Amino acid sequence: MLEETAQPSDGTTLTALTPREREVLAMVASGLTNAGAAERLHISIHAIKFHLAGIYSRLGVSNRTEAAVAYMRLSNGAGSEKDGA
Repeated sequence: MLEETAQPSDGTTLTALTPREREVLAMVASGLTNAGAAERLHISIHAIKFHLAGIYSRLGVSNRTEAAVAYMRLSNGAGSEKDGA
């Protein structure tokens, strides 16, 4: 069920995100906390939360777990369509 909700249904790709949102999402998907991502990017935790809200909205997900799953699908699945699979 999580897989179904975490997959954007409207053809959304990672290019729908800003470059900073992609950075934040990659860090969240790799398991970093908001504080850890904020420290690495030299921004506030509030800024991370702001970016996550934008990510959730653009990807059509409702939490960080769904966002991380969508990130993994979109980043790993990008080349699979070209294979004809």
